Amino acid sequence: MSEKKRILTGDRTTGKLHLGHYVGSLQNRVKLQDEYESFILLADIQALTTHFEHPELLEHSIYEVAMDNLSVGLDPNKITLVQQSRIPSIGELTVFYSMLVSVNSLRHNPTIKTEAANYGYNDMTYGFLGYPVSQSADITFCKANLVPVGEDQKPHMEMTRKIVRRFNELYGETLVEPDMMLSDCPRLMGLDGNAKMGKSLGNAIYLSDPAEEVRKKVMSAVTDASRIKKDDPGHPDICVVSKYHKVFNGGEYENICESCKKGAIGCVACKKALAASLNDLLEPFREKRAYYEAHRDEVRDIILTGSEKANKIGNETVKEVKEAMHIYIGD
Repeated sequence: MSEKKRILTGDRTTGKLHLGHYVGSLQNRVKLQDEYESFILLADIQALTTHFEHPELLEHSIYEVAMDNLSVGLDPNKITLVQQSRIPSIGELTVFYSMLVSVNSLRHNPTIKTEAANYGYNDMTYGFLGYPVSQSADITFCKANLVPVGEDQKPHMEMTRKIVRRFNELYGETLVEPDMMLSDCPRLMGLDGNAKMGKSLGNAIYLSDPAEEVRKKVMSAVTDASRIKKDDPGHPDICVVSKYHKVFNGGEYENICESCKKGAIGCVACKKALAASLNDLLEPFREKRAYYEAHRDEVRDIILTGSEKANKIGNETVKEVKEAMHIYIGD
């Protein structure tokens, strides 16, 4: 194993990534890629848990998510980009781990309950109910030391740690128990004021959105409904645009808030300033993405090379697991 500690993180391949992904995880990945050996998972199997009826989206989304990761500054020479479904060891480990997890513990997982409610799943598929077990396999196939997570993913990480401890108690010290790297990044709300920016909610700015599309979306964002005239005193603490300024235009945030409270700046001018800041951030991403869009074979090679490397590691992990369980009889 590398002298550097190993990180496992990734994204479901259900479409292009947006600013919420950038703030919540992508910008952190770029910072960590020099300090840690980073595995970035293109989670196409997990995407099937909610998109199994729309397979036409998957191949396209694998490339979209890969290009979004590369466009923000992840270096393919420093990170390992892995297509989940190309790693058979993840499937094998999922089966082994499922013996160590009760159905009740999955049904009472708060993240599972929340996501099932969001998708309107009254009768969950086996794959959806058990995807935290698959996530445990994602993390442990490469013996990741650290997993960056937000608050909503903590229950999954606790399950992974329990599975590892249980396996090691039964079969001997074989698996690495990963630590959580809790994110201190702000959660970006949707342009409509929804608590979450989401692909399915229609309230997101995508990393690949053209400049004019960004401006159009920002101009539609929810602001202080009590402000009727331009010089009416505003309430930035309840304004979505203000919250975006805090994240993306921090140096001007205090001045913008004071001007808003005094009625010295109107919502239109405030939105235009935000759109300019966002486009300054996104323009280098768009340029790099344009390169990869014109060189899709290069993206494919990055994914295949990373997956091949991951496969070798995963196969060795499965061999060790089977030996520990006394079901490996050699090749």
